[in-house]
Amino acid sequence: MARTVVVVGANGGASMGRRLVGELLRIHRGRLGLTQKEAGELLLVSESLFGAYERAERIPAIEFLKDADKGLDARGALIACVEMMEEEKYPPTFVSWVRLERAALVISGYETMLIPGLLQTEEYVRALYGVRVPAYTRDEIEQHVEARLERQAVLTRNPPPLVAMVVEESVLERPIGGAEVLKEQLWHLLDCMRTMNHLTLQVMPTQRHAHAGLRGPMQLMSTEEGRNLVYTEGHGGSTLISKPERVNELMHLFGILRAQALTPWESGELIERKAGQL
Repeated sequence: MARTVVVVGANGGASMGRRLVGELLRIHRGRLGLTQKEAGELLLVSESLFGAYERAERIPAIEFLKDADKGLDARGALIACVEMMEEEKYPPTFVSWVRLERAALVISGYETMLIPGLLQTEEYVRALYGVRVPAYTRDEIEQHVEARLERQAVLTRNPPPLVAMVVEESVLERPIGGAEVLKEQLWHLLDCMRTMNHLTLQVMPTQRHAHAGLRGPMQLMSTEEGRNLVYTEGHGGSTLISKPERVNELMHLFGILRAQALTPWESGELIERKAGQL
């Protein structure tokens, strides 16, 4: 699971970058003679959320900054802040991955403990961050949920990437957030499998005497420029792997994992059975 972060300034308040965005919103809103409510209606967000962005209490979503730049006629000033806001949402080793992910041709992953992030429901994400140790504050949880859901836009872009995921069977049984949250999550997986022709999801059964993934989870990507990358996480930290020899080895390993897992059709049947048991 990629961990997002909330960056604060030295005085314990909002970062300089977030304050800059808030001030730009205030200036351009005022230039157009709009109240926060009117600006929120123009940009299809609530008055309270727009106000939180303007007061630098929340990290603005990337799409909001793009919409605000156009709607408030900021002439590129808010779009120029996108990279700063990305760096507030994600740790340094992951922010590059997120940026590349938006235009990736192929996105793959193997998960041993959790539903893949791109396929998580909002309630599953919120429960996931809610049980973190050490605990997040309520505001931090909402920031992390927002950042996780924002990444999922890659699945519905046009054209979409090819997506292939392998998850351990035990992931389908781990009741993060309780049985109802897990049940909703499993039905969401099935809906994604049925409606997204570019997505392949396979389950690795627990009862397998041969297993190529015992070294842990990983995420893989092929970019528009033909680069292949792998991202791994562990208690000792995270690593973005770009060395061709190592990346090729892990991509080959992922191919073996897919061959050892259930077929997509068998996987769908298993997920449906487990959802029906909840």
